Amino acid sequence: MESADPMTDRAGMILRMRDVELRRGDRRILRGATFDVERGALVALMGPSGSGKTTILRAIAGLEPFHAGSIVVDDLMLERGTAPRSAVLRSLRRKVGFVFQFHCLFEHLSAIRNVSLAPIHARRMAPVEAQRRARELLRTLGVDHREQALPRELSGGEAQRVAIARALAVEPSILLMDEPTASLDAVRRAELGQLLRRLTGENRTIVIATHDEEFARGCASRVLRVSDGEVLER
Repeated sequence: MESADPMTDRAGMILRMRDVELRRGDRRILRGATFDVERGALVALMGPSGSGKTTILRAIAGLEPFHAGSIVVDDLMLERGTAPRSAVLRSLRRKVGFVFQFHCLFEHLSAIRNVSLAPIHARRMAPVEAQRRARELLRTLGVDHREQALPRELSGGEAQRVAIARALAVEPSILLMDEPTASLDAVRRAELGQLLRRLTGENRTIVIATHDEEFARGCASRVLRVSDGEVLER
């Protein structure tokens, strides 16, 4: 793990991406992607399918190695060229929460067990304390009455809130969300917007990748356009 530039913290930035390039075979997915995110901001990455939005989130979360440039999350610098070492990955898992487009909950586990697993493994939290934390988050997100339900028994909105609770269970510095409105109707979209604004009001930092222009305009403090692997200020 390399030390991050101390100016990152002094400037109030929690995320810095600089000139990041990422290839899959001969295809360049990211072409010098560069942007910063301030603490407590809600930033929307917008662009068509294949523009690189989701790949940016995956690179930040250490799920996909990048080939040039740098990514700094809080005080942690990711190294280019290889997947993060196990020690770096453990640190990253405590700093970054990821809500996938299709939730990716463990189908054989109840909602509360889905949420409590992350702090047990990422933060070495005692199971009793992890379950207490999980129940508190489910209550905060309005789905505590579904804590014993399996993922297949949840509605799309309920599954998403459980997935958000799971991501927040490790108390991450930054929350990444991929197409969060994809499976939601208008009422659930409005509820999600209110929830995200509330979370940023608690000084949480959120970056979302979305096609939903109306949703982004309604809840994001900043919108960035992703085009052909580059990030442009909106």
